[in-house]
Amino acid sequence: MPSMLRQITDFANRANPYPIYEELRRTPVLHEEDGPYVISTYYDIEALLHDPRISSDAVNVTAGGDDELSGQEATGLPPSFIRLDPPEHDRLRRIANSSFGPPHRPRRIENLRGDLGEIVTGLIDGFGDARQVDLVDQFAYPFPVTVICRLLGVPREDEPRFRAWVDPIVAGLDPDSRTSADSERTAQEARLQLGMYLNGLVEQRAKEPRDDMLSDLVDSKGPVGAMTTMEVLSTAVLLLIAGHETTVNLITNGMLTLLRHPEVLERLRDDPGLSVRIVEELLRYEPPVQLLPQRTCITDIEVHGVTIPKGSRIWLVLAAGNRDPERFKDPDRFDPDRQDIQHLGFGSGIHSCFGAPLARLEAQIALSELARRLENPRLVEDPPPYRQNAVLRGPRHLDIAFDGLR
Repeated sequence: MPSMLRQITDFANRANPYPIYEELRRTPVLHEEDGPYVISTYYDIEALLHDPRISSDAVNVTAGGDDELSGQEATGLPPSFIRLDPPEHDRLRRIANSSFGPPHRPRRIENLRGDLGEIVTGLIDGFGDARQVDLVDQFAYPFPVTVICRLLGVPREDEPRFRAWVDPIVAGLDPDSRTSADSERTAQEARLQLGMYLNGLVEQRAKEPRDDMLSDLVDSKGPVGAMTTMEVLSTAVLLLIAGHETTVNLITNGMLTLLRHPEVLERLRDDPGLSVRIVEELLRYEPPVQLLPQRTCITDIEVHGVTIPKGSRIWLVLAAGNRDPERFKDPDRFDPDRQDIQHLGFGSGIHSCFGAPLARLEAQIALSELARRLENPRLVEDPPPYRQNAVLRGPRHLDIAFDGLR
């Protein structure tokens, strides 16, 4: 991999990639031989996310590999809707959204608030007499996994099974992993196995519908038609993975940031409502999704005076755009009182994060309760060890010591 691209994906830079992003912004359109075109400034990224000449469909790539949520040739599953363009993208997303929010389920997420609070309370109570915990393994991971399992209708006790498949699929997101044929095959096999597991649940719901999203997907009807069984499976794979992986990082990055800014943590303890602004600033300051490497231009386009040829792969470095001084004042400062907060943490345009309302609510409840209940929390190791993934960035472990539970 060329030098600058290697710096972006280099595991050694995971703890603090922001100096690399600052350097990237000096060349708004970076292109190195045989590599993608890397876009790192806010306004260019935002424009391209809304540009119909930019495709998310892998069939438009003239060079390069695939990603973890498509690859029908290898897995037998069609691409999920995040890897499709209109009109197919719009049809599948509209069906999926009908069981997730308006107009058919307008209060599905808000009605989860009580359940979310109970899950968080149970996890924190589960710390017991311990005075040190790994926040990832004991809180930030089990919380959103439990939530998405309930929403979809996946048995929570099956988590060890599907985690064994999810981990290699998520590892396949990292652009650097595409250099390893073994990694790619492992991710494809894991996606196939996860699809087969979900197929068993889908067959059950076809016979005995329940009040869950899998049943809604199976029974989808309406002006845009129904999903095929294969489309239900690819959508279920997407929702299961995206429904918890990014939220794990959002919560973990959030608590790490708050512990580095104890004055903000203290304010949150006294005012749980501050969690709304804190989460929005976190999505700008430490977004769980750092870059989008799965975009292709379907015609020649010009960005910042550079012509990007048709069929070229484009990387959109969301985290670099979120700290662009041309867009945000004092962008390297964590400021929950920031008034202008139109971040790229959930992307933008037709592919903006499907689960954003749920992720926001989960993070708000998680962080406000951790702030309220942990007495004198402090980091055991800073920086903590990070996951080896340039796309989904977050600590693999976050050890926190505290004096007790309120």
